[in-house]
Amino acid sequence: MIRWRAFPLKGRKARHHSFAFHYNPAGLRKLFIFLLLLAAGTAQAQPRFSISSDVSVLRNFSPSQKFWALGQSVIAQLHFTDRETGIASIRYYTNGNFRNNFTATARSPLTLPATRSYGVAGIWRMKEIALGWKHFFKGSAFAESSWNLYGVAAFGLIFTNAENGLTTSIDTSVYKLQDAPRLGIGNWKRLSIDLGLGGEYPLGGNFFLYAEAQTWIHTSAYPSPWLHRNERVPLPVTLDAGLRILFGD
Repeated sequence: MIRWRAFPLKGRKARHHSFAFHYNPAGLRKLFIFLLLLAAGTAQAQPRFSISSDVSVLRNFSPSQKFWALGQSVIAQLHFTDRETGIASIRYYTNGNFRNNFTATARSPLTLPATRSYGVAGIWRMKEIALGWKHFFKGSAFAESSWNLYGVAAFGLIFTNAENGLTTSIDTSVYKLQDAPRLGIGNWKRLSIDLGLGGEYPLGGNFFLYAEAQTWIHTSAYPSPWLHRNERVPLPVTLDAGLRILFGD
């Protein structure tokens, strides 16, 4: 007889269960260093470059999988002209939490009750790398006094780690967990088109304060056993605010 036990969701004990993600921050640091070297090496030719970093709030709007998360972005920017900029970015976010209910059916017609409702708690942790273009509609990358308005378009690759755990104890030798996501830890990837609109203001000394809204529109879609619902996954909107530093003469 196999019995699934519910995951505790709150309190000190929750930290001792498998709801923790084992991601590799060293890999992100190596990618960031690579982006810095790429921007610096290319800038030797002629174009100026910038490095920007921000704090980010993410809201995912996927059906039955809505959550909030906090994150950070690091962006390398190569300015080919005062209005045209190539960008390479990495983004990573804290855990996003959500919960859904499902129905289990009895394996035997003699079992009462014939159905039982049970809950599944989901956790996602999202990371993204992207390459794209930034165009200044107003102002320029080198503005010294006036504020700037710009748009961003990029191709991204979204990495999502997921974990699903029961919130209700249920005996799987007696009941079948129908239409439920796979329990445990898994991951998947999605290609995306990133679209954003932002504004920034020069603070002087090659420092720029900026705010930006962005969405990632997934371009690849396939069923994943870790999803609670295979529809419009993921569908995030982010709000970012940070600082850009311009390098070069």
